[in-house]
Amino acid sequence: MALLITPGQWGDAPQLIPVMERIRVGRLGGGRPRTRPDHLGGDKAYSSRRNRRYLRRRQIKHTIPEPNNQRANRKRRGSQGGRPAGFDRMVYRRRNEVERTINALKNFRAVATRFDKRAYVFQGTITAAAIRLWLRT
Repeated sequence: MALLITPGQWGDAPQLIPVMERIRVGRLGGGRPRTRPDHLGGDKAYSSRRNRRYLRRRQIKHTIPEPNNQRANRKRRGSQGGRPAGFDRMVYRRRNEVERTINALKNFRAVATRFDKRAYVFQGTITAAAIRLWLRT
């Protein structure tokens, strides 16, 4: 799991690449940790050209819907617009697990109200809340 603390007014989508760079999954037998997930799911906000290019370059399979304005722009350009992004509805339905986890984290009062003024303290608060959620399951 990787967490990145940003100011409240920042968007989530530009933070995809920094979060992906922080992912480290240890291997059972030792060795270098994995840094590439098997699959990534995101909502329409993550559908930027920059994010898709990054995922393709790292060979990460992804399920991100194409927003209507991007679809219309691609179709308007004709054959120069490229082909539509692949999308699997059944895989996309699992995205609600992430949304439910974020809502469960917000049930912790210290996370929801953010009393902590320093980012490193808040990072510890979120990490402790995430570990508690993980241990419950």
